[in-house]
Amino acid sequence: MLKLYGYFRSSAAFRVRIALNLKGLAYEQRFIHLRKNEQRAPEYLAKNPQGLVPLLENNGARLVQSLAIIEYLDEAHPSPKLLPEGPEDRARVRALAQIIAADIHPLDNLRVLRYLAKPFGHDDKAIEQWFNHWIRLGFEALEPMLHDERTGEFCHGDAPGLADICLVPQVFNAKRYPSFDMTPFPTIARVFGNCMTLDAFMHAAPNQQPDFEK
Repeated sequence: MLKLYGYFRSSAAFRVRIALNLKGLAYEQRFIHLRKNEQRAPEYLAKNPQGLVPLLENNGARLVQSLAIIEYLDEAHPSPKLLPEGPEDRARVRALAQIIAADIHPLDNLRVLRYLAKPFGHDDKAIEQWFNHWIRLGFEALEPMLHDERTGEFCHGDAPGLADICLVPQVFNAKRYPSFDMTPFPTIARVFGNCMTLDAFMHAAPNQQPDFEK
């Protein structure tokens, strides 16, 4: 049985939950409470020296980093495919995913926000402005990249894939603060809405997880 270590609010763990659901794979969840610093516990660091989530265990193998885990799942369980066939299309989908996973998300990660608060002493309003700034900057690049004939009901074509798996958790993050305006990003909003009609995305949402806290 696959075993996923995660936290309900973690965007990276959210991605892996979506991928597992799209693949129809059964998995057990183990909860690592990031705000209680359980990721720094010695027993968890022995499994993942980075002290981050997600961690996926499979038959003794320990896999880390959400995009690496998702591509592993796509190779180990090829149907349905999360990446398209052609090399140019695969590069496009990876680029869309990495705009989110490599450029937006690391700057809005919990450990970065904590560092802004302590030791730098920024208040909640300043942190909200920081959080929204980096999402907006990323979305301003992502939106026109989706104005492409290869975009269909989803980021690439009419079936969900890697780019959508990254997009949905990031839109959830954008919605955390009412001050973030999604109006300039209609294609992102449309693709998000299409994704959220699917059980694989709905059941992976933070508020559907056993460790959810308001």
